[in-house]
Amino acid sequence: MLLRRHLLKTILALSCAALSPVAAWAAGFSSDRISVKTEGEGRDVILVPGLSSSPRVWAEMVKAVPGYRYHLVQVSGFAGQVVGGNTEGPVAAPVAEEIARYIAVQGIHKPVVIGHSMGGSIGMMLAARHPQAISKLMVVDMFPFLGAMFGVPGATAQSIKPMADDMLAKMRSMTPEARAQRMEGTIAGMINNTAMRPSAVADGLKSDQDVSARAYHELVTTDLIPELKNIAVPTTVLYVLPNGVPLSAEQMDSFYKVAYASVKDISLKRIPDSAHFIMWDQPERFQAEVKVFLK
Repeated sequence: MLLRRHLLKTILALSCAALSPVAAWAAGFSSDRISVKTEGEGRDVILVPGLSSSPRVWAEMVKAVPGYRYHLVQVSGFAGQVVGGNTEGPVAAPVAEEIARYIAVQGIHKPVVIGHSMGGSIGMMLAARHPQAISKLMVVDMFPFLGAMFGVPGATAQSIKPMADDMLAKMRSMTPEARAQRMEGTIAGMINNTAMRPSAVADGLKSDQDVSARAYHELVTTDLIPELKNIAVPTTVLYVLPNGVPLSAEQMDSFYKVAYASVKDISLKRIPDSAHFIMWDQPERFQAEVKVFLK
């Protein structure tokens, strides 16, 4: 009997430790599309990583910007996580709905949302489709209609679809060797800081090939520009001039200004000398921008 009581106390202590503010699974919420861990104490901030990524992208920022309760979202099927509910169909839009449900189930009052890349698209969906759910939005290097970057001027979600369908088929049929080679090349173009590339490559290669392909197809064929007028919260967009893009910095500025024109309260900031992963290429600048944004 004494042994049983001792074991129960030990299990309870371990459970409490697992749910400490240092790093805890969100209690009382279950989803087959996302999992969420919380870290820290303070105002609620939801962090959404990008395509084929993990919450690892936020680690340095979370450490450098304390005083908040961070909700670290992991999309099922990415970075070695089980595919779960993302086995077919769209990924980003259903995940946005799950985050809205998470906010409601957890009783979180108007959290701040920061999303990188696909996470930025998810943040836009959340802010536009659930305008009362959050208090602020930061989009980290994501255009509201990714297909415009691939198509001719005037491209629409419908006109870009045949090209996106072809990309989807090719991504699904890649051999492991070809996929690894493509992943390393893609990450090299997206991260200037060579020390941070291996973890991004590892997350990408551990991601389910079909989930990543479908999510990318969804991003290319989803035009969120018409929905941006529904975003009522202060919104900050950090963006870069991507490596290899045949545009000047001024042209990129204009591109973003026109695209986000219907957001009522918008702040657009181009971060120089950075590729897509701003948090790793320009960590001090990124952390400073986050501190200002969260005030």
